Amino acid sequence: MTTKIMGILNITPNSFSDGSLYLDTEDAYRHAAKMLEDGADIIDIGGESSRPGSRPVSYREELDRIMSTLERVVKLGANVSIDTTKSAVAEEALRLGACMINDISGLRFDPQIARQVAKYDAKLVIMHMQGIPETMQQNPEYEDIIGEISDFFEKQATIALQAGIKPDNLILDPGIGFGKRLEDNTVILKNLDTFLNLKYPIMIGASRKSIIGDITQAGVHDRLPGSLAIACVAAIRGADYIRVHDVAETVQALRVLDHIW
Repeated sequence: MTTKIMGILNITPNSFSDGSLYLDTEDAYRHAAKMLEDGADIIDIGGESSRPGSRPVSYREELDRIMSTLERVVKLGANVSIDTTKSAVAEEALRLGACMINDISGLRFDPQIARQVAKYDAKLVIMHMQGIPETMQQNPEYEDIIGEISDFFEKQATIALQAGIKPDNLILDPGIGFGKRLEDNTVILKNLDTFLNLKYPIMIGASRKSIIGDITQAGVHDRLPGSLAIACVAAIRGADYIRVHDVAETVQALRVLDHIW
């Protein structure tokens, strides 16, 4: 397997799992360096929470949160992704050396992100989300979730390609926990390999998410075993990227899986 590990670095006061832990630049930098040491291939820096019920912040506030850390982590020689839905944030981050934009809206909120990504020949993650973070978990419904997500991916990938992004620079994320119920998340993971038919790399981010709590009743900080289980299932079913909080543990789990599988 060649599954890449994306380490999560939330520089926010209200992220569901690690809000407020890395608001200080030095703390954020040390955590990024530790994740790289533990085997992360990419560091995904976010300055705006997307937890259910969260509200957007201004692009200036988002930039102020991430800039100092971004500059320092880039100097480490790291591959840096920026988790944003704003083209102004994406442009500045790419200018400073980020090589990937992780857009949870899949170009719905600000399609100009695609032009910025193309300009810098960077990678773009197109994620599926029903609705917006503030209301996405209020009775989400699907008739054919795999078909609906696949259609969304095809439509948004076309927009990205028309903006000049190279096909090799697109990554698709079905958005575990973003406008989805337990049964929806389960169907996605059971049928993850279906998305491989679209011929783009697939990313899964389920680390510490509610799907694990819904199944096991474990609290947010007790979901490492469930997170590792999903990471292994995703890797077996073809995921190219796994987005996680616990890098060292995930790297070890996937190395053992790779040896056995």
